[in-house]
Amino acid sequence: MSTSGFDCLVVGRGIVGLAHALAAARKGLRTAVIDRDVRAVGASVRSFGCITVTGQPAGLSWRRARRTRDVWSDLVVQAGIPVEQRGLLMIARRREAVAVIEEFAHGPMGAGCRILRGKALAALAPPLRRRLLGALYSPHELRVESREAIPRLAAWLAASHEVVFLPPAAVHGVGPGQVDTSVGPIAARRVIVCPGPDLATLFPEEYARRGVTLCKLHMLRLAAPGWRLPATLMSDLGLLRYLGYADCPSLSALRGRVAAEQAAWLADGVHLIAAQSADGTLVVGDSHHYDPSPDPFQPRDVDDRILAELGAVVDLPAPEVVERWVGIYPSGPEAAFTAAPLADVRLVNVTSGTGISTAFAIAEETLADLLGEVPPPHVAEPAG
Repeated sequence: MSTSGFDCLVVGRGIVGLAHALAAARKGLRTAVIDRDVRAVGASVRSFGCITVTGQPAGLSWRRARRTRDVWSDLVVQAGIPVEQRGLLMIARRREAVAVIEEFAHGPMGAGCRILRGKALAALAPPLRRRLLGALYSPHELRVESREAIPRLAAWLAASHEVVFLPPAAVHGVGPGQVDTSVGPIAARRVIVCPGPDLATLFPEEYARRGVTLCKLHMLRLAAPGWRLPATLMSDLGLLRYLGYADCPSLSALRGRVAAEQAAWLADGVHLIAAQSADGTLVVGDSHHYDPSPDPFQPRDVDDRILAELGAVVDLPAPEVVERWVGIYPSGPEAAFTAAPLADVRLVNVTSGTGISTAFAIAEETLADLLGEVPPPHVAEPAG
């Protein structure tokens, strides 16, 4: 493998790595991807598959999400990836939550969103509980089945862009023009390292300097309930979790009420996301526990809190859990970062659990930086 060489070698075949492989190939670079695993097995395939725009932090993260959503909109057609759901319903269970979604809808990031109440909400989503006070509907989101979309994206990159997926090998060193692996060196003019939750092997000092740790989350799949959701669902707890709502004046009142009523949910970092797959099953989560070495266990009480929040939003009296799993992703004070530990080497990590929502835009920024080009348009603040 060392004899041929590549214009760009991407380390990691999760969504961040695949996004960078696409960006590099579109620049005309002979691109390869290497990973210790034969296929993606981490957070990229364990996620909801929600390309989320509404609720992303204001500024660059929000613009990255919009750009990434646009890239996904093209890719699902080109790569034959089904879109399972479109849109987002942020359900308001409390009057304080209604105030937050109203404030958001009237703000600059609420463009295209609308507030639904009463009969309008019931007509759109019959499974919802009747006592709900309202919902913010966003048309901006897409959802794919991540465990199917990620391998299909990789296969399309190989077939349509001639991206080379190298045999599995552990990468244990990166130097000028070369990557050292468990099967020998590989020559590459440029290297982009996208290691996901592996904070120890390559450039660990960068993670230590940035205060990055790991986050474990719980996920469940429920048997098909016999009805369809019109969009991915979230609830009041999501308004506290997603930083895009942070500037809403009513958020502090909602936080105080939730802290009084659902302290255990907040302690476990629980907020509701419920998405529906083609077979009718529901993918539900999640929770957030932080540790440099997260334990592999999935306590039942955390799952029960997730299911209780779902039951407060939809009419699902006896949910049947058919699958459970945990995901691990890097988490830090930044939404994402790109570092240049060596010339022609970039270390890229999304440290907010938003890789599927922002990676394609980040990859365009990385390639522009590596090639000395003008940053892509989404990087610049809009005039006015």
